[in-house]
Amino acid sequence: MSQAASPAPPLAPQALAVTMGDPAGIGCEVTLKAWLTRAIDLPPFFLLDSPARVKAIAEQLQLNVPICSISKPEDALLAFRDGLPVLALEEAVGLPTSKLGTPHPAWSQAVIASITGAVELVRAGKCSGVVTNPIHKASLYEAGFKHPGHTEFLAELTGGTPIMMLSAPGLRVVPITIHIALHRVALELTTDRIETCGRILAQSLTQDFGIAKPRIAVAALNPHAGEDGAMGDEESRIIQPAVNRLRAAGIDIFDPAPADTLFHARARTHYDAVLCMYHDQALIPLKTIDFDRGVNTTLGLPLVRTSPDHGTAFNIATQGIANAESFIAALYGAATMAQHRMASRHPGLTENPNE
Repeated sequence: MSQAASPAPPLAPQALAVTMGDPAGIGCEVTLKAWLTRAIDLPPFFLLDSPARVKAIAEQLQLNVPICSISKPEDALLAFRDGLPVLALEEAVGLPTSKLGTPHPAWSQAVIASITGAVELVRAGKCSGVVTNPIHKASLYEAGFKHPGHTEFLAELTGGTPIMMLSAPGLRVVPITIHIALHRVALELTTDRIETCGRILAQSLTQDFGIAKPRIAVAALNPHAGEDGAMGDEESRIIQPAVNRLRAAGIDIFDPAPADTLFHARARTHYDAVLCMYHDQALIPLKTIDFDRGVNTTLGLPLVRTSPDHGTAFNIATQGIANAESFIAALYGAATMAQHRMASRHPGLTENPNE
């Protein structure tokens, strides 16, 4: 695992850094709408963007959100009561506000600067974590972006070994393989890969979620968990050896079980997270349980990062109808993780950095 210096832990109340996402998408809209819910104890945050651009979009979408331009992250806590704090991003100055819904590669420099700026602020100890708004990878690729996505870019910036966890109230899932064709899943599953994901997940459940003795379930790849090899041998040949290694390391992990038995309400009371073998095996139950409040969390980084579990939604970006629940859940998730990390590093401090 690549090692990198951990960011300075927050020792005083701090805000979350929010990235702009694709300027043509719904990122700005859900950020504005989230601020409007601040009366329900929303974790304070600031947006890295152009204050003028954010103000223009708020007016365009008829959202009554005052914009507070701040010069440093420390100003966000006080400003948050009166308006949405926006830390001016030079690269975002002059971006058009009249072209919501129409992405353009020329805007990619601002998108990347927002991400790198947020990471730098967290690693400098200026804020407690990063919440990333959705990006449009095709536009970034046209501009020369060399990473498959957000997660890989963050890993390069921080030196972490990232794995993706999706969560909603009552369920956490980690897909071992992610954005690959289904016919390639069995080819790309390895015992080492499963073991690495299991170790990072177990550590994060303790460090970031305060679960002293996490319990991890494992979804089998094949129907009926392979039925003793009649429907495939990946369970015995690849998955079970990883489970055995993790159990030998002291992790409370279950043997691979048929996926169709793992996600009903009673089953979910017996574990804290599930290792799934592929994307839809993890995402279908999660989105069925709570489609609007899913959160994408990157584990294995030396900083806290969450994101709403949706895309840029260009098709509705001009309509003002974007649902901010997933973004709001991502804010709460990041704040909770930051609190637990601070408590684990400084046991004598309060677990709530915003008190």
